[in-house]
Amino acid sequence: MSSSVRPAGSVSSSSAPAAAIPSTDPRPLPAWVVEALLPIAAIAGLFLAWEAACQFFAVPAYIIPAPSAIWKETSAVPANLAWHTLVTTKTVLLGFVVSVLVSLPLAVLLTSSRVVAAAIYPLLVLTQAIPKVALAPILVVVLGTSELPRVVVTFLVAFFPLVLSIAAGLVAVPPELIELGRACRANRATELWRIRLPYAVPFIFSGLKAAIALAVVGAVVAEFVNADAGLGYLIQTSTAFFKVQLAWGALIILSMMGIALFQIVVAIERIFFPWSPGIDKPPV
Repeated sequence: MSSSVRPAGSVSSSSAPAAAIPSTDPRPLPAWVVEALLPIAAIAGLFLAWEAACQFFAVPAYIIPAPSAIWKETSAVPANLAWHTLVTTKTVLLGFVVSVLVSLPLAVLLTSSRVVAAAIYPLLVLTQAIPKVALAPILVVVLGTSELPRVVVTFLVAFFPLVLSIAAGLVAVPPELIELGRACRANRATELWRIRLPYAVPFIFSGLKAAIALAVVGAVVAEFVNADAGLGYLIQTSTAFFKVQLAWGALIILSMMGIALFQIVVAIERIFFPWSPGIDKPPV
């Protein structure tokens, strides 16, 4: 008969406290480090590598200037750069707002009827098949030399991915939710407002992020063709007079503008739609 009494001082391995076992899992970084400090550190590392490469390989400034030379040239004309930046930002935001106002009802129209989609969708593809650089001079002739042609070009570049994203979100609703809404006697308007649009929020913001980035591209393309101010105009005139550092400075400002506007859209999604499972959110 085996004894059930254990010797004094012996401890069962099954009864050992879990806290005594050290954890080897790495502690996750805080969210503010992942979302703010790491991107800033990556950009700073890029500029440091750029500076080091230009100094080490003695790259001529008229080919690729070092960041220090770009900073020296652009910081000498802060008021001029600020004015051109404001002009481009205005064009970007106007084109983006128009693309949002047009894309949402257009996507609803496309998803409401197959006949309407078959009639309109080829026209949407046609607007994207036309090169915007070729279309911009024609728009200047048709609409004049005001800011309107630049806004139209920005809109044409930005709205197409937004329409596709919204339409994809509206038709991606599970059939069970649609059947539930119809069982509750929801009409088409209620179904759109209470079921389809909330479900499509992640798709909509994916399109908005793409649209705001493309709006910057569209505004610069338009300024290359017809403008007397703006960062695109500044790049064109600077390269014409061999002010390469100033042109690179304007290009860097455009990149920072795109990043800032993209992050603003991300912040709006997280503040007003915290339940949205955005793909850009870090894992928990």
